[in-house]
Amino acid sequence: MITSEEIKRRLWDGANELRGSMDASRYKDYMLGLMFYKFLSDKTLDEFRISAGMKDIKDEEAVEEYKKAREKYGDRLEQTIQLVLGYCVAPEYLYQVWVKDINSGDFEVQKVTDSLHSFERSISIETGSNDFKGLFSSSTIDLTDTALGSNLNERSKNIQALIMLFADLNMVTLQKGDILGDAYEYLIGQFAMESGKKAGEFYTPYQVSEVMAQIVAKSSNIESIYDPTVGSGSLLLTVGKHLKYDQQRNLNYYGQEKNTATYNLTRMNLLLHGVRPEKMTIRNGDTLSHDWPEDPEKPNEGVQFDAVVMNPPYSFKNWNRSDLKISDPRFEVAGVLPPDSKGDFAFLLHGLFHLRQSGTMAIVLPHGILFRGGAEGEIRKRLIDKNYIDTIIGLPSNLFTNTGIPVVVLILKKNRKLDDPVLVIDASQEFIKVGKQNVLQEKHIAKIVDTYLERNKEEGYSSLVYRGDILENDYNMNIPRYITSKSDEIAHDVDGHLLGGIPEKDIKNLKILNTIVPDVLANSVIQKRTGYFELNKEISKLTDEIIESEQVISKSKDVKEKTNIYINEYWNTLIKVDKQSNIKEIMEEMLLDIKEILSNFEFVNIYDGYQNVAEIWKNSLTKDLEIISLSNFYTAARTREPNMITKGSGKTKREEQDGWISSLIPDEIIVRQLFNLEASHIENLKLEVSEIEIELDELIESAKVEGSEENEILYECLTKNKEGEAGNSFTAKAIKDEQEEYKKDTDEFKLLKKIEKLMSNRTRINREVREKEKELKELIQERILILTEEEINSLVYEKWFGGLVEAMINLIEKPLKDELEILKMLDDRYKSTLDNLEEEYNELNSSFEAFLSELVTI
Repeated sequence: MITSEEIKRRLWDGANELRGSMDASRYKDYMLGLMFYKFLSDKTLDEFRISAGMKDIKDEEAVEEYKKAREKYGDRLEQTIQLVLGYCVAPEYLYQVWVKDINSGDFEVQKVTDSLHSFERSISIETGSNDFKGLFSSSTIDLTDTALGSNLNERSKNIQALIMLFADLNMVTLQKGDILGDAYEYLIGQFAMESGKKAGEFYTPYQVSEVMAQIVAKSSNIESIYDPTVGSGSLLLTVGKHLKYDQQRNLNYYGQEKNTATYNLTRMNLLLHGVRPEKMTIRNGDTLSHDWPEDPEKPNEGVQFDAVVMNPPYSFKNWNRSDLKISDPRFEVAGVLPPDSKGDFAFLLHGLFHLRQSGTMAIVLPHGILFRGGAEGEIRKRLIDKNYIDTIIGLPSNLFTNTGIPVVVLILKKNRKLDDPVLVIDASQEFIKVGKQNVLQEKHIAKIVDTYLERNKEEGYSSLVYRGDILENDYNMNIPRYITSKSDEIAHDVDGHLLGGIPEKDIKNLKILNTIVPDVLANSVIQKRTGYFELNKEISKLTDEIIESEQVISKSKDVKEKTNIYINEYWNTLIKVDKQSNIKEIMEEMLLDIKEILSNFEFVNIYDGYQNVAEIWKNSLTKDLEIISLSNFYTAARTREPNMITKGSGKTKREEQDGWISSLIPDEIIVRQLFNLEASHIENLKLEVSEIEIELDELIESAKVEGSEENEILYECLTKNKEGEAGNSFTAKAIKDEQEEYKKDTDEFKLLKKIEKLMSNRTRINREVREKEKELKELIQERILILTEEEINSLVYEKWFGGLVEAMINLIEKPLKDELEILKMLDDRYKSTLDNLEEEYNELNSSFEAFLSELVTI
């Protein structure tokens, strides 16, 4: 029962282990290429089984039967398979044959090279198979490359290891559940992160793709989509993922890519995601040098699409190497060519040229395109005058692995009304830090998309900008001109500082407290003088009063009830998923519903609640529902799988089984609910050990203090390093030997005896801990197999939703506590008046003068 998460982890771990020092951006071509060839071999063998009526035979037997059929029917057999699949892998060149040769010790690298060349030759002589031509060209997979190993023997070992990484994966089965496509996309993303600056050549970060794809998918009726700088194809696929099933099946994918290896990667990626060959048209070419795709019947219009998405190279220099003129129909709308030093608008205009009148275009570009002058300023003016710019979205800096610059997503449409405003969104501060990168969470993406779809205005975040405002700014679209960042800084009040007291206006500005608990707030402040107040109780006491107030308890109770109803409604759906269930749709419904529920509560951050549910999906539900769909809920919970742990390092690094675990329920939850007494006993034993350790540590430290009684008695009993310096433990033998130096009734003997007993007890209790832990582990492993349905319900409920109700209640309390923090800050700010400061100054001055007089006396 292997899940997509396990496949991803295994393949990436294998990639890291096998590639050694080879550059990640290059190694990906070998790994992903061979993974794809395994897919082609599996599909060929599967199609042979179907045509021969041998669906249930295993791979080894299928290969032999395929060879016999080939001998009997010759080329006709391959042609039959080729007619169905668009390609065919000959029996002697199947991936399975490579694996067989490795296992028998007969493997030769040349066999792999011959296999790839054979596939290329078989495709080149067929018609209608352009989607498979050149996939394994030597520029993509060169098995003589010394980066794979300095000699043939090393290269052979490394290639064999790579081949065996995919040997047991049934690519046909995995593709049906889209597991294969997800794993492939995951590997591309991981290689991108490892590749640094080179990642920009083939990958758009997932979260940026999501923003663009969701906007495009939800704002157009899409039958065709085009990416002129297609990279690995991730943007095209992400848009497709957000369309309904019927739309996905009928979607036509178009893309162009200059880099040949990346072009091959695109085709592999789309095919592995189940895109039918007739539905994809991918070209290896330079997008700017020569327009594509072209319509011979309409040479000045080009082929137009319902959606255009692109992440072009930023500020591409010397883009106009073909000496294009303004007469090129792609650039006529601009009235001027983009500067040769920066190709940003060249890519934008190319995409816009191919956008259908009713379509939507999304493009990622550097922030500078909003305000740079010269030819770019002229182009921006033309685009605004024609009202093509629909939305500008400012994203955080450092989202991409290949650049730290801030970027913007531009949404363009051709069918906007002349008086339609431009929506400007400043999401530049909406991110979390993960290592060195800034990352958009699901809530940040959802907020951007919702703001776009609803055309919302929000102070400090989004604004609707009308033509008059743009003209006033001389067509400069720099985001800070239209959105002023919200400042949390509260202006200082001079009178408050001089005479004390919190200004009344600052208290009135605490809108949430004044709205939800006005009476509690009013009773917690007293007037110091006209217009100024002070707290009459500690802020901690006020916080407790507010959280325990009738108003807050009532709102919390309401949230709790609605969250429980929400969980229970989805519980029955989640535990009943099967192979026919659309898990993605269930997730989307859950996320939409939680937003709907929370929108009824004033001052609650809807997107924080959205993130709570998104985290449950990311951490548990996505994997668990995949497991459940392969059997059923209760069977999955009672199914054990090996608990694999990594041991050793370097050449001795290996995976070993350490008992069994439930495929669905973590041990810690089983322990918490079903074996609490046993676990508590173990914890008490560990506490005893900890207390002994503390006592021994104190004696060790005393033994190191020169001149102390303990030093004289115990110093020689301490462990020593090579230089003779005392360590941090006693030696049992030395303690025993030292006792012979003292009489039994002396304090020295009793101290040594005490240490001996402490060490003995520590050893005994640690042994008991190990025994009890082993017993508990065995109890858990046996209990998994006989869990009752009631127990499974309770255990899985805790895993999925154990903290959700409390997290939702916190959404009610958080804005209140935030304002209470502001109130505390204001109270602290105005506590010290001018009189207090003078008094403190006089005290300090007196102390200083006294200190000076002492110095003079001395």
